[in-house]
Parts: sequence; C-alpha cells; structure tokens
Amino acid sequence: MKTLILVDGSSYLYRAFHALPDLRTAKGEPTGAIRGVIAMLRKIIEDYKPDYFAVVFDAPGKTFRSDWYPEYKATRTAMPDDLRQQIDPLHQLIRAYGWPLLVEQGVEADDVIGTLAKRAQEQGLCTIVSTGDKDLAQLVNPDVSLINTMSNERLDEAAVAQKFGVTPAQLLDYMTLIGDSIDNVPGVPKVGPKTAAKWINEYGTLDNVIANAASIGGAVGDNLRAALAWLPDGKRLLTVKCDLNLAHQPDKLIVEAGDPAALGALFDRYEFKPWKKELEGKQWQAAAAATADDDAEAVAARPRPATQSYEIITDEAALERWVARLESATLTSFDMTTLAAGSIDPLSAQMIGIAFSCEPGIACYIPLAHAYNDAPTQLSMNAVLERLRAWFADPARKKTGHNTKLLQHVLANHDITLAGIAHDTMLESYVLESHKPHDFDNLALRHLDLKAVALADVCGKGVNQIGFDQVTVDCAASYVAEGADIALQLHDTLHPRIAGDPPLAFVYESIEMPVSLVLQRMERHGVLIDTALLAAQSAALGARIIELETRAFEEAGQPFNLGSPKQLGEILFERMHLPVLKKTATGQPSTDEEVLQELALDYPLPKLLLEHRSLSKLKGTYTDKLPRSVNPRSGRVHTTYAQAVANTGRLASNDPNLQNIPVRTAEGRRIREAFIAPPGAVIVSADYSQVELRIMAHLSGDPGLVNAFLTGGDIHRHTASEIFGVAQDQVTVDQRRHIKAVNFGLMYGMSPFGLAAQLNIERDAAKLYIERYFARYPGVAAFMQRTREEARAQGYVETVFGRRLWMPDIRAGGGPRRQAAERAAINAPMQGTAADLIKLAMIAVQAWLDREQLGTRLIMQVHDELVFEVPAGELDRL
Repeated sequence: MKTLILVDGSSYLYRAFHALPDLRTAKGEPTGAIRGVIAMLRKIIEDYKPDYFAVVFDAPGKTFRSDWYPEYKATRTAMPDDLRQQIDPLHQLIRAYGWPLLVEQGVEADDVIGTLAKRAQEQGLCTIVSTGDKDLAQLVNPDVSLINTMSNERLDEAAVAQKFGVTPAQLLDYMTLIGDSIDNVPGVPKVGPKTAAKWINEYGTLDNVIANAASIGGAVGDNLRAALAWLPDGKRLLTVKCDLNLAHQPDKLIVEAGDPAALGALFDRYEFKPWKKELEGKQWQAAAAATADDDAEAVAARPRPATQSYEIITDEAALERWVARLESATLTSFDMTTLAAGSIDPLSAQMIGIAFSCEPGIACYIPLAHAYNDAPTQLSMNAVLERLRAWFADPARKKTGHNTKLLQHVLANHDITLAGIAHDTMLESYVLESHKPHDFDNLALRHLDLKAVALADVCGKGVNQIGFDQVTVDCAASYVAEGADIALQLHDTLHPRIAGDPPLAFVYESIEMPVSLVLQRMERHGVLIDTALLAAQSAALGARIIELETRAFEEAGQPFNLGSPKQLGEILFERMHLPVLKKTATGQPSTDEEVLQELALDYPLPKLLLEHRSLSKLKGTYTDKLPRSVNPRSGRVHTTYAQAVANTGRLASNDPNLQNIPVRTAEGRRIREAFIAPPGAVIVSADYSQVELRIMAHLSGDPGLVNAFLTGGDIHRHTASEIFGVAQDQVTVDQRRHIKAVNFGLMYGMSPFGLAAQLNIERDAAKLYIERYFARYPGVAAFMQRTREEARAQGYVETVFGRRLWMPDIRAGGGPRRQAAERAAINAPMQGTAADLIKLAMIAVQAWLDREQLGTRLIMQVHDELVFEVPAGELDRL
C-alpha cells in the first residue's frame, strides 16, 4: 500500500519556536523555528520515503469556527513578532525543496489534513499524519496513524486506546467532556481525563453520557448537568472536518526535484551553512527526493581545501625538513593522538603519533608507535621527541592547537616540556561564544563548513573500537594531520574577531590563556588524601545508611527499595496516603527532593528518605570513589579542570569533581578532613568573602548596599537592621536568615514564590521582604531592570572585565524559558565577574610563587576559594 504523509506545519512551527534556542543571523533575524521545522521535514522524508507528501499550515485570519463561536481561540496570545517573521521564509524554503505546501483560507490545517486523509483512504492509500496536536488523534483508524517527530511517539488504534483510555472513535466525545483550554473550548468543569474516560467507557458515547446525566452523582454530576446545553456546540467546534471542498487530491501531492538556485540563495540569506555545503556537494537531492537511496559515504563527503597536502614522515630527511619549517614558522599548530581511542586520562596517555601544520592545507603526520601487522617502519619515538625537545620548550616558538592543556599533559608524560603556547582554538571559541559547543568537530563545521574526519571513522565504535596503535598510518594521517590543519584554520578565523574587540582580547589574553597554564600545573601536581580516614568514614556512613533503611521500613510498615521512585510513590501516596504535591511528566506523583523536603516538615518517613539519599550520595560519590581515584604512580588524586563549559566563566572539576564536596552537613565537612598535606606541610584555604554580593554592590552602585560593605561587619545582619528598622544587636536569628535569603536570592532573580518556598513562609510575607529590600536599596532594582533590558537588546550581558555571557533564550517566545534567561542574566554579571576575579588571582598568585621560588603549591580551586599545599616554613609568608 502506498503512503501519504501529511505534516501539520503549524503545530511544528510553534513547537520548534518554543523548544529551540533563540538562533539568529548575523543581522539579528530569528531563524530557530525555520531550522527546527526544516530539519524535521528532512528527517520525515529520509525516514519514511513517502509516495505522496504535503506540509499543511493554518492560513492567517478567522475560520468558520470563529463564526460559530466568537470566543474560539480568543484567549490565545498574539503570535510573537520573532515567530511571525519566520513564516514566509519557511514557506519559501519548503517550496524551494519541492515539497507540496498547502494553505487554505477560512479553514484550519487540521481540517485540510482530515479531508485529505479521508480521500486517501477512499483511494486505498495509507496515511501518516505528523503532528504534535492530540486533536488529530480522532482521525486514527486502520489506515490512518499519527507520528510526533519531536517525541518519536506513534499512535495507531491500540496506542490511542492506551494513551487516552478510549478508542479513536470515542476520542471526540472524550475531548468534548474535557474541553480544550488552548482553543478556549469549554468542557465540563472539573472533569479531567480520568473522569471523561470513565464515563465514555461506562456509557459508550457522549450522547449516552448526556442521557444518563441525571444518575451521575457528586459535584461533577452537577457540573455535567449544568453543561448539557453547551456540549453539542463544544463537540461541533472540536470535530475535525473531513469533507472540505479542496482542489487537491492525495495522489497528486508528489515531491518535486526542487530548485537548487532558490535553496542556495535562501541558505545564504539565513546562514544555513551546513545545508549550503551539502547543496554544493550535490547531496541535497538525497534529502529532498522521497524515494532516493541513502549513500552514507556521499553524505559524509565534504570538499577539501584546494591546497591540501598531508605528508607522512617516516625518514630522517623528511623530519629534518619539517623541523626547519617549524623553526622558521611564526605560528605552528600541532595535534597528536594517543593509544586510547576514547576518553583520555591526561596523566597516563601515551602518544602514537604527532602532526604539525604551519600554513592552511599543509600538514605532516609523524607515526611513532603504530603496531598493527605489516605496519610500516617508523622513526624512533625517543629520537623524534629528542629532536623536537628544544622546539617544544622554546617560548619564542609560538604554538597553537585545540585543548592545548591536554596536549601539554601528553607531552609531559613523555618528559617533554611545552612552552610558547600562544593560542588555543577551544578557548578562542569559548571567549567568543560561551553558550555554544566548543568541541573540535563542531567548530570545524560551524566556522569552516568542514566536516572533520571523526574518531569513529578511523577507530570504529563500541565493541568494534580499536586502539589507535592498530589504525593504519594512512588513516591516522588523515585524522591527526587534518586536526592540526583545521586548528590552524580555526585560529585564523576566530582570533581576528577577538583581537578586534579589546574587552574580549583582555579576557582571552590576560585571563583564559594564562590560567590554562596554571590549571595544568594544578592538575599535574594533584591532591593528597587520607584513604584510611575515608575508608573509616565510608564504613560509618554504611552503618548509618542501614540504620536509616531499617527505620524507614518500620515507618512504612514493610520493606521496599528506597531508590525506586515507583515503590516509594506506592508507599507514600497509596499506602500512607500522604498528600500529592507534584506530578511527573507521565502523571505519576513526584518523589523528588523538593517534594520530600516539604513533606518532611510534617511526616517522619520523607525526612528519613532525605537523610538516606544524602548519605548514600556522600558514600558513593566521595568516601567510596575518592580512594579509587588515587593515581598509583603519584599517590594523589588528579582532577581535570574544564575551562570551556560554564557560560559564566566558572571552572568545572571532573573525574573526580573536587568542587562540590558538601560543607553544610557534619558528614560532608568530615570528608574535607581527608584532604591532607604531606609531612612537614599544611593545607591553607583562602577565599573571597561574600564576593558576588560585593560585586552586586559595585555594579548597582546603590549607596546603601555599598555603605553596608564599607562599614564592615556582618553584611546580612547590617542589611536586616536596615530592612526591619532595628539596631544590629537587636536583629533576630530569623530576621538575619530571611534577609540572607533575600540578599542571595535576588542575585538569582528569585521571585516571592521562590523565597516563600525556601523560607517556608507565606508568599505575602516574602513579597513584603522583597518590597522592603528594593525600597531600601533602589539601585539594586534599577540594576536588575537595566540588566534585563541590556540582555534583551544585545543577547548577552558582560562582566566587569568584558566577558560576554550569552543568553540564547532571552528573546525566546516561551514564557518560562525567557523568564529563566532573565533570571540568569541578572546573576551572570556577578557570577561571571567572580569567576574572572578568581582566575586573575590564580594567575597573580602563581606568578608570585614562581618569582619568589617558593615551595608552596596551588592544588585546588573551589569557585571563590583557593587551596594551597604549604611547607610549614612558608606558612607565615603565604
């Protein structure tokens, strides 16, 4: 049976607009919804290869339903301008691809789809409706099914019955009882899906429910009887019409060849670079033609630089020629590969080969340890590294690469010192576009329109993955030499944008590049831990966890799996009948931490569960795991500090994470005791006091808040004194706690609702605290409003030092996403400036330690805190 696919374009347009980030062209034109819809349409055609196909959109203006019921869709907000601007270019793209586009005046897309689906059935066709709109499920029958491309959900007759509890034939009656709040079609008040399904299953049809309304008791029965006169009108509004007088016939909706010139112009106009590159490679037909066969190799192909030349170095003469080139180059990009094909341990990774590039398109690969059968003769690794040792260590020989901190570690594993790191493409990307991915493949595609050779292409995946020493030299050269070449091209593309912007140049040259060198030394040195102490703590935690489990079983009246949300929900809400405070996306009662914290105020079992979770996390994440993280060669724990992750500039600690060790509980504080210094040394911790709140005072310039810091003392007690109008020595513990929550909460854009939840107080009281705060510190309120406006106008906010903190969702159509972005925009200048300050401190402190030739080592950074390992004789000086 041949297949017709009908796409509900209007449904996907709205969903793409609200789901995707606020993507824009260089001129600021929105493109997120266009990208999302076109990507989905391409995927549908590629996955299903339909015989017939059409994309259906709502036409602007009123429909016949508005004539029937003037309040129809009256509660919908106006379409955002950023969405409206994308409709016409989206329609142009669809036509340019050769896909049939249907827009019928006076009717809705649903009705066009319903009519075509009915005609298709009469013509013996199978119809798939692609939509995110549940209303169209009423069309489902043996020849019509629904797919939701965004959620991968498919609804046939059985799936509709399982999802809604009624058959497709009964779905319209079910929907009439519930109503449709989005389209402003009332149902029966207080009747939800469960009640509607129960009535329909009991009585069969809406007509029978109406006929038996007198016998249905309770408040819902009263509501049903009050709505009887309306229900026929509601059903009429919700019915998808399947008998429109359309000129289109299903078997005429054929995908055409498309218009490459029009596509190319639109791709250029809206900056869809990967699609443009695909088009230029003559691959666009594979996505546009409904029955085309996939050619994986052709799809993956991409044009190479015209001057590309990658040389494999296997003799001394060629090596000498390249060494001479390196020594005369103004900047050299280099890359290397290690034995492991997947995740790399920086302190143990061993080199298999190394590549260099001094000009775009030209690179060399020096294989050093390929060990497969029939591998060619390779130069001695020791001899090659010894020949390059002086060049690597020379600070005058400028070098670049991608993630040079990792490259520095690998060379150090071979006893090679790396100096002269002038640039790093990962950090260049991070400074320019902190909110975007900074992995190598993504950068190559985004900035050079190049699809780099992937690691999986040369090493395979999963169980078939091989170590890099088993990769052929030719394949290795195509991967590693290209890495050096593309890194140089990326630098040539990215760095001019930074150099031309003084604030960004400062962040890159004076913060990110030098702190990378400090981080590498910290990672290399590592941290000493007391494994025996951690083992004892782990045993104590284990005993306490077992005790909590026993008490939880007693409270519940039976054993159960404390880690199972399903079993926990059954115990709390079915057996113990505790109030359901929140539900999950699937409609089940939530047992998340927020719910348990609220329930713990009144019930003992949730309190036991929270403590059990907390201790189990401490045991699994720290007391059990940290000893296993000790490097057998150094006897220390070595974390990796990721620079290019957080939008705010904060560092992230990984494998293991040494930044999130909890300090608010006694058990968490005891874990810190296991971080020790060697004999004759001590641990010293130094941090900034209230740094983000101080930055808020600086940025807002509010005289009252600035004065609170200048007069010294406890900032929260000082603020509480001013807010409540009492002397500082008269401030109560609760008053200080409440104002501390306001001080920090406002920096994160906390609402009265959030403050009330945190302090467990009435919302009106929380609102009063915030109002008093802003009345006393009006400069803070003005700063917050100014920051929101700047973020919306620019798409980013800035730190004191000029770091740009991008807010992709600040112009988002969806309220929750935009509000979250506004909250983030308020906090970002504080958190970002604090991140800049601590990095500058790390650079300055390390420079001082080196200059004074001290034995003190900087071993950890915990956001606004630096941790040192200090010889006892240097303690006073430090």
